[in-house]
Amino acid sequence: MLSVSNLHATVGETEILKGLSIDVPAGEVHAIMGPNGAGKSTLSYVLTGRPGYEVTSGTVTLDGEDLLPMAPNERAAKGLFLSFQYPLEIPGVPALTFIRTALNAQLKARGEPEIAAPAFLRLARAKAAELKIDFEMLKRALNVGFSGGEKKRMEIFQMAMLSPRFLILDETDSGLDIDALRIVSDGVNALRSPERAMLVITHYQRLLDYIKPDRVHVLAGGRIVASGGPELALELERDGYDKYARAA
Repeated sequence: MLSVSNLHATVGETEILKGLSIDVPAGEVHAIMGPNGAGKSTLSYVLTGRPGYEVTSGTVTLDGEDLLPMAPNERAAKGLFLSFQYPLEIPGVPALTFIRTALNAQLKARGEPEIAAPAFLRLARAKAAELKIDFEMLKRALNVGFSGGEKKRMEIFQMAMLSPRFLILDETDSGLDIDALRIVSDGVNALRSPERAMLVITHYQRLLDYIKPDRVHVLAGGRIVASGGPELALELERDGYDKYARAA
C-alpha cells in the first residue's frame, strides 16, 4: 500500500524529515507518536503534497505509484485523504455542496461516472445518521460556527463519503471530549477494510484505546526511531519520549 523510503524534506531552509522510512500494508492501521516538533504533521503534509514542503530526497509510493510528482488533487484522486488537526472553515459554501463537488471531481479524475443528486443525498443521509450528525448541519457553510467535535465529525463524514484508500489522521483526537472521541473513532473503525490502510498521528494513548493500531512507530528528530506493537504506545504513555529523543 504506502511505502516511504529515506524521505528527507525541508520547510524553508530547515530540514524537518531526515531519512524517514515506513511501510503501511493494505488492511493495517499504523500509529505514529512522537514529541512536539518531531515532524509528524510535516510527514502528513509531504504525503499529501502541501505547498511549501520540499522533498529533497527519498521516495513515496502508493501501490507502487510514485506520489511525489503528483499535485495534491491527483493524490486525492488516487485515494489519499488527510484529516486535518484544525479543519478549515469555508464561509458561503454549504458542506453538502463542497463534498459532492469533491466526490464528483475524484470520480471524474478516475474516469468513473459522477454521482447523481438523489443517490448522493441518500448516501449522505445514511452516513450522517451513522455519525450522529444532524442532516441540517450539512446545509450550513462548511465548519463555520461548528464546535471542535462537530468539525472532527465532519472530517470523518467526508472520509465516509469519499471512501479513500489510504487515510492519514493528523491528531484527530485534538479538542474532543470522551463522547465525541467515541463517535469519531467508531466512524474511523467503520472504514477499516482489507483494501484500505490508515496512518494515525497522535500524541496520546487514549485515541489508540478506540482505534486499535496494528503497529506503533516513534518519530523523533525527523525519522522513525522505534517500532512495535500496541504495547509500545502504553510504554510511551508511561515513560514519555525522552529516551527516544536522545536516540534521535
